[in-house]
Amino acid sequence: MSTAAAVVVYGATGHTGRFIVAELRRRGIATVVSGRDAARLEVLAAGWPGVVVRPASVDDAGSLDRALAGAAAVVNAAGPFAVTGGPVVEAALRAGIPYLDVAAELEANTATFADHAEAAAKAGIPVVPAMAFYGGLGDLLATAATGEWTSADEVHVAYGLSSWHPTPGTRTAGAVSHERRAGRRVRFTGGALRYHDDAAREQDWLFPEPLGRRPVIAEFTMADVVTVPSHLDVPEVRTYMAVEAARDLAGQDTPAPEAVDAQGRSDQTFVVDVLVRAGGVERRATASGRDIYAITAPLVVEAVERVLSGRTRTTGVASAGAMFDAADFLRALSPALSVESRS
Repeated sequence: MSTAAAVVVYGATGHTGRFIVAELRRRGIATVVSGRDAARLEVLAAGWPGVVVRPASVDDAGSLDRALAGAAAVVNAAGPFAVTGGPVVEAALRAGIPYLDVAAELEANTATFADHAEAAAKAGIPVVPAMAFYGGLGDLLATAATGEWTSADEVHVAYGLSSWHPTPGTRTAGAVSHERRAGRRVRFTGGALRYHDDAAREQDWLFPEPLGRRPVIAEFTMADVVTVPSHLDVPEVRTYMAVEAARDLAGQDTPAPEAVDAQGRSDQTFVVDVLVRAGGVERRATASGRDIYAITAPLVVEAVERVLSGRTRTTGVASAGAMFDAADFLRALSPALSVESRS
């Protein structure tokens, strides 16, 4: 099979990677699966006729170059992104193709902006980090809510998850982030990321019905604190997590997600509620759906299609809200994602 219009999925054998491959195939996009374990890649590809296997390791630049040769774009789904992000971005820039990832790690996303912005802009190649449930979806919602505003006083992103059964990859990435920040917590305030040792606290968040008022962990900081202020002039970005989901994530015995339907989705549901304040005016945008890992697939594959068809607003390193028409992008995700805007 020709790979001239193919999308490479690095980390294709992972939980989210498999959802991404399935979504690419559903949309008729030629796919190359890549990653470190050749045997697992072959097993995966055996169930998907026409999928090409190209093993590669992030500590072998030559293998990455061979994996991306002749491809149209690469999606990095292999965490921890602190390890994989830099090498795969650099390989994409050498190949002259767009790079997208699904990183939720704050430090990895910050590094993508800091380390690759100049080279990506010079090459005119789109690089979109955090094109996923965390970081990407909240950024799209915040951007859609701001509309014609170019600045805001505050952005708040509240995650109402019914549960959170983390994958092994989520646990590994979380451990890497925890180690990199020496166990400290982080917030985006005064226009910058600031690390601190304050204890976590709970508060109530009024989600739209039927979820309603729920306790959340305040300043449960996710990748939105990197993506949103990367293009929106806002000094305060705060994120919140439903207490039930935070407890699941913290529990060492919480099992990995279990598929309950033909698409491989779990029974987890979510509501992401974004509140933007500017000059005493409030705007909100809310998205709801099922399975935070599964919904990442249509998010990143829609982004791939838009990048490859030239439906972008900029080039170089940019978050979802800066790269795409946010409102149009969100509409395109129906019926997988239900979106509502209100003032």
